[in-house]
Amino acid sequence: MLIYPEFQKEIQSKNLVHLVRSTKEITSLDLSKKEEKYVMSKLEDGNSCIVNSFGNVVAVFKFGKLTDSKDREAIRKFGDQVYNAVSAECKDLQVEGSSAEAVELLLEGISLSSYKFDKYLSDKKTAKLKAIYTSNAKVKIDQLIHVIDATCWARTLVNEPVSYLTAAKLSEEIINKCKDTGIKVEVFEKAKIESLKMGGLLAVNKGSIDPPTFNILEYKPAKAKNKKPIVLVGKGIVYDTGGLSLKPTANSMDLMKSDMAGAAAMAATIYAVAKLNLPLHIVTLIPATDNRPGGAAYAPGDVITMFNGTTVEVLNTDAEGRMVLADALSYSDKYKPELVIDAATLTGAAIRAIGEYATCMMGNAPQEEMDLLADAGFFTHDRVVQMPFWDEYKVEMKSKIADLKNLGGPNAGQITAGKFLEHFVSNPYVHLDIAGPSFTTAKDSYRGLGGTGSGVRLLVEYFKRKAK
Repeated sequence: MLIYPEFQKEIQSKNLVHLVRSTKEITSLDLSKKEEKYVMSKLEDGNSCIVNSFGNVVAVFKFGKLTDSKDREAIRKFGDQVYNAVSAECKDLQVEGSSAEAVELLLEGISLSSYKFDKYLSDKKTAKLKAIYTSNAKVKIDQLIHVIDATCWARTLVNEPVSYLTAAKLSEEIINKCKDTGIKVEVFEKAKIESLKMGGLLAVNKGSIDPPTFNILEYKPAKAKNKKPIVLVGKGIVYDTGGLSLKPTANSMDLMKSDMAGAAAMAATIYAVAKLNLPLHIVTLIPATDNRPGGAAYAPGDVITMFNGTTVEVLNTDAEGRMVLADALSYSDKYKPELVIDAATLTGAAIRAIGEYATCMMGNAPQEEMDLLADAGFFTHDRVVQMPFWDEYKVEMKSKIADLKNLGGPNAGQITAGKFLEHFVSNPYVHLDIAGPSFTTAKDSYRGLGGTGSGVRLLVEYFKRKAK
């Protein structure tokens, strides 16, 4: 789906969407008397109306305060309704409104709704809608396109099955996407990972027939505002069986191609930052492998020596995400970063705690960073909920035979996992458990079906604010 990157003062399409602040504006729109009367009657009972008149679509949405997260989200969701109404019949669409911000929200909703993962379908249904026009010259079309492109790339990575997206293929996809962006990509293959003694990543990979990779993406513009980089870390488990601690719940493996959603989010975020030319030095680290119960697989009871020398007693091989993340978090120390942020589909406890509507956020970073992330989350509706991060939770991760164990008690698993990871970070740290919002099993408005790209719009907005 294309957002047409030209501003036109004249109407280019007979299919119109009008964004208005009040019903008083309806009389100034280019509507017939019959359409005007119908729209006015509809807006008396609600805030939106879509009319298909002789093959031409006219849609009107009355929006509220754009400072309110619910009002902003309502416009995005109306974009999904508009897309569903016009995509099969209309080649183009005109979006008009005096508020550039409202127009941008609608375009965001329409464009994200247009995403479909149909690579493996023999009978592909191609939408007719190819272009959207707007005469509002304040709309930041190019910026919007980059964020949507990044979000949809993350979705595609998550939606790809492991039969295609092995760890090596993930590295290849990252290299190809980041060409000509200013991002330097370096990929460590197994021999290099072994020489670095990344014990967590190597242990999880032992049961696989495919080798692991460790990916380093660096964006360092000439006039970066931050003297020390911000390091992003993404969990890249391209498929998770649970290893020898095979997932016991029925159908629980069906969605495990999505266990690299953290890696997808962090790769897409640095890509968007580079495309937006934000003046920030950012490094992204992605440890990648699948987790399978092969003949050489690591086992419960094993003691693993991690990259930083910490020993970890393995109590459950399905707690593999924290094993690979720990090595990457330790590796981040070499950059002496001002902040480290990781994203991972880490725990079912995160879903049990707050459901599928937000990300569990926790960490030891200054509260102003946490607040900035929370504000960016409400702005984009890619929301976060801050969890407590008290040291008492770390006690549960102590082992009797090693420095740590990789499994805590039955309660607050999303927090004990975060405290485990904190051990491996020497700098201010934020942990984002995106297990809930990263994947849908039924279409959810503009978030779509399958991979949602959760975390991308949140972090890009956060970095836009940091850049200011």
